[in-house]
Amino acid sequence: MNIRPKPAEPGRIRYTQVYKYILDRIHRGDWKAHDKLPSVRELAGELQLHRLTVFRAYGLLKEQGYIYVKEKSGYYVSGGRPYTDPAEPEDASNTRSNLTTGGAGGTTFNALARHGTGHLQNTLSEIHQIPAVYSFSQVLIDPNLLPNLFLSDHVKQVFDRYPKLLGTYSSVQGDEELRELLCADMQRKDKLQVSCDELLITTGGQQAIDLLAGVFLRPMDYVLVERPTYSSALDCFRQRGARLLPVEIHRDGYDLDLVEGYMKRHKPRMFYMNPTFHNPTGFIVPASQRKRLVELAERYGCLIVEDDAVHDVYFDAPPPPPLYSYDTEGWVVYLRTFSKYLAPGLRICAVAARAAVMAPLLTAKSLADNGTPLVNQKLFQHCFESERLQQHLEKLRTALQIRRDVMEQALAAGTGWQWYRPQGGLNLWVRLPEGLSSNQLLTEGVRRGLTFVPGTICDPLGEMDDRIRLSFSFKNEAQIREGVHLLVQLADELARGG
Repeated sequence: MNIRPKPAEPGRIRYTQVYKYILDRIHRGDWKAHDKLPSVRELAGELQLHRLTVFRAYGLLKEQGYIYVKEKSGYYVSGGRPYTDPAEPEDASNTRSNLTTGGAGGTTFNALARHGTGHLQNTLSEIHQIPAVYSFSQVLIDPNLLPNLFLSDHVKQVFDRYPKLLGTYSSVQGDEELRELLCADMQRKDKLQVSCDELLITTGGQQAIDLLAGVFLRPMDYVLVERPTYSSALDCFRQRGARLLPVEIHRDGYDLDLVEGYMKRHKPRMFYMNPTFHNPTGFIVPASQRKRLVELAERYGCLIVEDDAVHDVYFDAPPPPPLYSYDTEGWVVYLRTFSKYLAPGLRICAVAARAAVMAPLLTAKSLADNGTPLVNQKLFQHCFESERLQQHLEKLRTALQIRRDVMEQALAAGTGWQWYRPQGGLNLWVRLPEGLSSNQLLTEGVRRGLTFVPGTICDPLGEMDDRIRLSFSFKNEAQIREGVHLLVQLADELARGG
């Protein structure tokens, strides 16, 4: 099984693609009227293209009146022209499918993308579909740990309360009662300054990521992403033709000087992050960095997408406040998944965003599905407002902490395994014994009914072949012991060449 992402195919970048890239940046205000544009040499170097390609794009923009030339000075954005989309130039109809997403800045970014626009890929989903006795790839909670009888009892109560529930749609933004409930919960527990109008209910966090990518990303845009990170988000951004800028995440957060340098130089449209019980590492970005990151986003005009899927699954102390709590200018979009630890099948995610971001998101949501199913929202609302939920959460944290400890004990029986002990979340991020390949180990594991997530698909560079993500939440204690014992045995056999 070859799970390692392949570098982007060396496709041909047409001058019409560069034309649209420049025009998009002018539309967005990155370059305003009478601003000087990068020289042909500078832009060609940034995009890793032939200078003639950039020169032809500038020529077309000049011909159409979007830019002008000052002799011996360079190219400038025209003033006074209404910036409406022109008719697409010749050959532009194929630009999206031909766009390659190889990055700028040298060989560091050559392997950032596996596919450009027009190519759908979700490697994580492919792994999840593999039948396995010991599935350590699923970031799901064991159904036996969920309040199933409690949920069953509430189904009839919900339909008694709302007898016409199946006869209507939800609003596009989400059921108002549910949004008010979640809004009050965020205000009370997390001190978030958020109103009901600033919440959107999506069908899970994955849909929220996809909607944001569709609204705010264009081909060749830069996106800051953690290294490692949630692999399905990477696939989503690649599908939009974005270029990924990796930022290493450590136990104490990020290198903020590097983050600022990227923002200043590349003007990324978005920074996708998972700062609370990070997937896959389990790290927590400290509060001091969270405030600073919001300040950087405001200064450089970079939208922060804060994915917070397991906020309430902590073992010792609650995590720091979300970045959204520091945001006053609308540069943070907060994705809060609630249903994962209650009823994952309901697929409820709340997206908190200020008005300027919310408006286009609502249009995108209406085009996607015209609103998350109302039945799901009402079932979740009725359970969420119950006092029993907090009792369930307390028991769940204890059960998951025990399973984490069991997985660590089983790994410790092997030789050379290393990992970080998370204080919450659902995963262990594990370094393999020296000389082992995660992809090779996965191939052998699948043959024996065992799956996990190889580090290569979590890495925007397609490396980290010596790391794996193991979820301790989906299998019970006995299955964890058996499965990890098998994993260690397989690793020993590979190390011996067996």
